[in-house]
Amino acid sequence: MTDHHGAKVAQALALRLTAALEVAGWSVAELSRRSGVSRLTIANVLAGRVWPDLLTVASLERALECDLWPGRDV
Repeated sequence: MTDHHGAKVAQALALRLTAALEVAGWSVAELSRRSGVSRLTIANVLAGRVWPDLLTVASLERALECDLWPGRDV
């Protein structure tokens, strides 16, 4: 499934989210508190178990003040 473009986008988003958490120095719990996205959802996105919807991505981007969506280059 890794050849599927959607899967590549989800993987790239998870990597960007991991990096953004490290830069911010936040835990998943802190990101959850600041974004309003549940800890379980964030953990599932990080683990690649779910593909986040646009509202989730927007909420995470706003809280982290960075872009997570990888764009077309993936």
